[in-house]
Amino acid sequence: MILYPSLHIKDGTVARLTRSSSDSRQAEILHPNPVERALAFEAEGFPWLHIVDLDGAFAETSVNNAVIEKILQNVKIPVQLSGGIHDHAAIDHWMNKGVARIVLTTAAQENPLLVREAASRYQGRIGVKIDSIGGYVARKGWTNASSLKALDLALRVEDAGAAAIIYADINLDGALSEVDLEATIDLAFALTIPVIASGGVNSLQDLAELKAHSNSGIEGLILGRALYNGAIDAQEALALAKS
Repeated sequence: MILYPSLHIKDGTVARLTRSSSDSRQAEILHPNPVERALAFEAEGFPWLHIVDLDGAFAETSVNNAVIEKILQNVKIPVQLSGGIHDHAAIDHWMNKGVARIVLTTAAQENPLLVREAASRYQGRIGVKIDSIGGYVARKGWTNASSLKALDLALRVEDAGAAAIIYADINLDGALSEVDLEATIDLAFALTIPVIASGGVNSLQDLAELKAHSNSGIEGLILGRALYNGAIDAQEALALAKS
């Protein structure tokens, strides 16, 4: 199982939203220097980085370009990037800067053709993030669900050529809930492309339970706050993931 430590970047720092995602002012600062933290994750042995331009996600255009580009210039491990990427120009820009995988979110719902065209141009390098509330795709702001089922969107973008699905279960207040293991397994079984679980893992036991079902198609896990607050030890998590 591949572990992806996450860096959500807001105002040039590493941050996480603690309440409703529709209000970015509620972000909690986890680390003041994203480049330093990225290098630390690389030194610890993580094989990938998952970066989210948090300001870009709200602005619907890339915002923290300078910081992200500096990370790309300094780390050797592949980077997966999302946030504020809504058109071919943005995708081309970040691919040219060295991003290994672009993850489309809202754009995948609103512009299915973009997924198909980008996946054709950058084969194996376009992923789609699906945030689910009760099995339905969350709307912008994460505070309510659309009428589109998460599985239906996943099947649609798989058909369009997406290389992976990043899947998260969201509470109605906009916060990441515990991993919905059953829903994640069901989604992975229904697809031929890999699923990367996102958020909600707060202990090695949670990681072990998820890893036990990796043969269903769950390829990886994005780790966030638990790495920063010490709830999960990086070396123990990596050893478990490789075991």
